[in-house]
Amino acid sequence: MCGLRRQIQWQTLRNCPIDQHHRNQCQYCRLKKCLKVGMRREAVQRGRMPPTQPNPGQYALTNGDPLNGHCYLSGYISLLLRAEPYPTSRYGSQCMQPNNIMGIENICELAARLLFSAVEWARNIPFFPDLQITDQVSLLRLTWSELFVLNAAQCSMPLHVAPLLAAAGLHASPMSADRVVAFMDHIRIFQEQVEKLKALHVDSAEYSCIKAIVLFTSDACGLSDVAHIESLQEKSQCALEEYVRSQYPNQPSRFGKLLLRLPSLRTVSSSVIEQLFFVRLVGKTPIETLIRDMLLSGSSFNWPYMSIQ
Repeated sequence: MCGLRRQIQWQTLRNCPIDQHHRNQCQYCRLKKCLKVGMRREAVQRGRMPPTQPNPGQYALTNGDPLNGHCYLSGYISLLLRAEPYPTSRYGSQCMQPNNIMGIENICELAARLLFSAVEWARNIPFFPDLQITDQVSLLRLTWSELFVLNAAQCSMPLHVAPLLAAAGLHASPMSADRVVAFMDHIRIFQEQVEKLKALHVDSAEYSCIKAIVLFTSDACGLSDVAHIESLQEKSQCALEEYVRSQYPNQPSRFGKLLLRLPSLRTVSSSVIEQLFFVRLVGKTPIETLIRDMLLSGSSFNWPYMSIQ
């Protein structure tokens, strides 16, 4: 139930109707709608802001979550963070133990959660749901593998070669020596990208901004409004720059280092990710088809051969 009086503890379902008749019933949802249409957060009068007492388990993929501190977050970044569908604990304790060698089934289930998390996050961030559905599908089809790599780095996904090769089913369908070497090179590239991100100690607010920058790309085919997508990417980049400048004043090159990681994300082959993690789950079903179905089905989506709930 939404809070109606100051003496009542403020709660919200975060999807309240905001119109002429209900605009005063929920401070949170009214503020969210105002920020979405461009209101500056600093313009809100002191004392009018709803209290914020985030639950540490509420935010997914936490890695040095700034919401547990006293730092400033723009309204946009706050909404990016709140869109994360899973707390870290839902990925399992194996995810947080880099030296632990996961079994094949655990690797595939974790990968399924990471992919689902990327799509579900996109469905709930500002501006993305307002795009035409064809644009949403185009953006996710192009960027899903980059979002997957970012999620894998954020949750410290173990990437040991032996179980990855087993998950890819190489033992069941032997490759030539040349193909095995090429496949191993792709795994190495994946590992390197994850390790370089982990070495930067990227926090959860930075990851959310980076994912938004990756998602809102005008490189996707058939977009109905390229200029609008470019403006959303620029907004995400500006939010990241402002956040890094305010939270890491002693690291003047940090923003540049984060941006420089983005082009190399595309060096991780999407087809290799598909072979490594999803062949056992979905067989020959194209990953682009799964992404479209996830986008349209939302939280009711069921994997063809397993449930990730």
